[in-house]
Amino acid sequence: MLGAEDPPPFQPLNGGGRAPCLIVCDHASAIIPQALGTLGIPRCHRFEHIAWDIGAAAIARRLAALFDAPALLAGYSRLVVDCNRHLDDPSAFTQISDGIAVPGNAAMSDDQRARRIARIYRPYHRAIDDALDRFQQAGTVPVLISCHTMTDSLRGHPRRPQDIAICWALDDRIAAPLLARLEARQDLTVGDNTPYGLDPGKDYTTPEHAMRRGLPHLQFEVRQDLVASDAAADAWARLIFDLTRDLIADPELRRVKLYWP
Repeated sequence: MLGAEDPPPFQPLNGGGRAPCLIVCDHASAIIPQALGTLGIPRCHRFEHIAWDIGAAAIARRLAALFDAPALLAGYSRLVVDCNRHLDDPSAFTQISDGIAVPGNAAMSDDQRARRIARIYRPYHRAIDDALDRFQQAGTVPVLISCHTMTDSLRGHPRRPQDIAICWALDDRIAAPLLARLEARQDLTVGDNTPYGLDPGKDYTTPEHAMRRGLPHLQFEVRQDLVASDAAADAWARLIFDLTRDLIADPELRRVKLYWP
């Protein structure tokens, strides 16, 4: 399915990073493999929030540099396959997103679905597993940091007030102190699992790779109109780094804490 001119299924960054954390970005790209054309999506919608998390890759890259940490960025649009969804979830191959139809997914055969999984979804998640295995082999418990952004408003809905949302479930080792620090600034509107939370039944990456291993983790969403430029994304990455670097470095917070068998 992927041709010679298509990018790889994920982009690794700073593989030799020394920080005890792994940064991931599930929706880093709006690219569609050439073999799939446009999936039937009009060009005016190809680079909207339905296709990717605008600004999230820039935040992830900057965090990797600031922490000196390895990072993995998914290489294809969430409309091809959503790397943060369980494969039995219909939204993994969504047929409509924020009112925009995705005809190429409605017409997808079982074989085409299997190819997307084999060439895009599985390699990205294997790379995350491999990176976490390397931490374990080195005797390090890492923090998984999952970078997301959210549209300022869905079609027909009011504008979201949250500047940033911290998404968590069961394990708030990183989330709770970060929420307190963000709220103490008094210049931000902070969402505690609002408008998005961390749902182990729907989200895949953090539950599968961090929660199942008992690893501390951070999943956040920054509003996309606030990261429309590289400079703005850089500023948000700097803020997140400044407010979490002591938490990431704290060995007491970085302990295996199992919730699931």
